[in-house]
Amino acid sequence: MTQNTPDLHRTPTKVDAVAETFTDRFLELNPSLATELGFPGHETEYPDYSPAGHEAKLALFRETLANLDAVEPTDEIDEVTLDAMRERLGLEIEELESGWTVAELNNIDSPAQNIRAIFDLMPTETAEQWSHIAGRAANVPAAIDGYIESLRSAAASGKVAAARQVRAVVGQARQYGAEGTGFFARLAADAKLDGGSPLPDDLTAALAAGCAAAADAYGKLAEFLQGELLAQAPEKDAVGRERYSLASRRFLGATVDLEETYAWGVAELDRIIAEQETVAEQIKTGASIEEAKKALNEDPARQLKGTDALRAWMQGLSDRAINDLAGTHFDIAEPMHKLECRIAPTHDGGIYYTAPSDDFSRPGRMWWSVPEGEDSFTTWSETTTVYHEGVPGHHLQCSTAVYRRELLNRWRRLICWVSGHGEGWALYAERLMDELGYLADPGDRMGMLDAQRMRAARVVFDIGVHLELEVPERWGAGTWTPEKGYDFLRANLEISEGQLDFEFHRYLGWPGQAPSYKVGQRLWEQIRSDLAARAEAEGREFDLKEFHTRALNLGSVGLDTLRRALLA
Repeated sequence: MTQNTPDLHRTPTKVDAVAETFTDRFLELNPSLATELGFPGHETEYPDYSPAGHEAKLALFRETLANLDAVEPTDEIDEVTLDAMRERLGLEIEELESGWTVAELNNIDSPAQNIRAIFDLMPTETAEQWSHIAGRAANVPAAIDGYIESLRSAAASGKVAAARQVRAVVGQARQYGAEGTGFFARLAADAKLDGGSPLPDDLTAALAAGCAAAADAYGKLAEFLQGELLAQAPEKDAVGRERYSLASRRFLGATVDLEETYAWGVAELDRIIAEQETVAEQIKTGASIEEAKKALNEDPARQLKGTDALRAWMQGLSDRAINDLAGTHFDIAEPMHKLECRIAPTHDGGIYYTAPSDDFSRPGRMWWSVPEGEDSFTTWSETTTVYHEGVPGHHLQCSTAVYRRELLNRWRRLICWVSGHGEGWALYAERLMDELGYLADPGDRMGMLDAQRMRAARVVFDIGVHLELEVPERWGAGTWTPEKGYDFLRANLEISEGQLDFEFHRYLGWPGQAPSYKVGQRLWEQIRSDLAARAEAEGREFDLKEFHTRALNLGSVGLDTLRRALLA
């Protein structure tokens, strides 16, 4: 299986037809994803979260794999599609058959959050759009009932999330449904049409009724979790090798040696800290890492005042990266040159990216969610993040897949997203910008290293705690426990106590996801190194731009599929 730069006018094949049929049927089973992708027709609906809904997905995955076995690839693109779909759908079947999909519950990415979160992606400009919101709110109770049915069914088979996760979700569910101050109460109270005018009276009443029903449903979920499920939940957080191996494959699309990866994570963390110590000396003679960061935070030249200045700084840095890198290290087609930097309407903190629409009528956007009350910002810690979310990071990656719409079917372009591939590329992009000289400033480089240190620490914590491995001598003694892990994270993640608590729960309840960033970066760099070594052995020069083009033309696939496509 190889992948070269293909003809932009490729005719869809039988393999593409299977992928397209699967996409249509999968979106019917997952209306929330249809909303997320901007496909109309399912605006008020939810997936069936009951055991029957999971069985319907299982049947679709099995049928699609059988259909794939009945068609032959006609070109290299088909070969990659077959490889990627067999890996992804086969893994979905394994997870469903394990019984843990039906038991899914954690503090960040489970039906408990996703049923609510879809409202964040629904447009709110017109009366019709608000009627969709009212309709979906009215359907929250059925979605919650299905979810409770699944959790109860899984518990009967001895599969229950750890008590720490159950308690966390109890708190979230109560917040969502709180009278007056909860999410659904605010959604109804704050509803306005575009321009600020109120909703029509009948729509106001429908929205209020739907939101009240949704709030009650979340109250019901909290009562079920607190009064029934918690008594069956184990106190132990570690999921063990079998579950962890499956989760690792889900997020990487690759099989890795977990002990070797853990040992590499420990060594990588040590290496990054040593690199930070060297950079700290460049920033201020004799300074520790903490002292160097303090000096950076106090440097007026590295300060921004107000969100307008922040947005302008993001846009300017992003535009320069696109202009500099286009045609030199990357192929960046004209529609991909537009990347809008915006201040997010939410106040959760952090920076994130949303991909362009399929026809580029909505451009790719980088969003900064500024916590309420914050109006001062430091550039040194976030320069690398702009490259991570923009170019050459997620914007280049995602917009390339959209641009290649004549080559990639919708499953390849829109449905398949592998965390280790996507986040691994974005971390690779940060290191690449350092390699290319864009992080030569010691402060900007310290920011990049801080981000890399956090991701390396997550590898150590996640694998170490869930597999109960030995704590490295530098960080303690004995085997990992969550309590030892919390102190370890505090030493390596420079975030607030509230953020640290959330991240701690996230890693314990979502095993395998957090390490996929740094491990994904490692696998990207290994593939590049292997290709460079092959070129040298064959007596030719390694073409970095060609490597980037070939890799990005694939879209998001599992990292084993990526390796096979590029190295075959």
